[in-house]
Amino acid sequence: MSTGYQVREAIGQGDREACFAVRHEVFVVEQSVPQEIEYDRYDETAVHVLAVREDGLPLGTGRLLHGADALGKTGGDASVGSLGRLAVAKAARGLGVGAALVRAIEDAARERGLAAVDLHAQTHALGFYERLGYEAYGPEFPDAGIPHRAMRRAL
Repeated sequence: MSTGYQVREAIGQGDREACFAVRHEVFVVEQSVPQEIEYDRYDETAVHVLAVREDGLPLGTGRLLHGADALGKTGGDASVGSLGRLAVAKAARGLGVGAALVRAIEDAARERGLAAVDLHAQTHALGFYERLGYEAYGPEFPDAGIPHRAMRRAL
């Protein structure tokens, strides 16, 4: 069955710009996250994944931090990657794009020898991640003014 889109690791400047365009639409425009905190130094070294429609339109993105970049988000555990900046364009929601992006990030983590993936979920999205096998831990905390919880899934 054709889904009408594909998910792959972002390669090159064009893919990265497509990832940033989706993040801008979702986080900066829809959720009012300040642009200066949406993009950070981790974007240079992260593994970015991109969902694109058959005609090339970017539908969603996410990123994996690993190694030293992930340590501050995973409690210092080098065997754990950090999934973040997961964003699906409004027009593509409900098509399974978010779940496909999460699975692609998990695949990228496995390829890099990681044992688990952590993420900081907006509290309204806890059920989405729970359905994908993630378990919340620790207290709720604010990030960019939005309530979040830490979650983890062993690979």
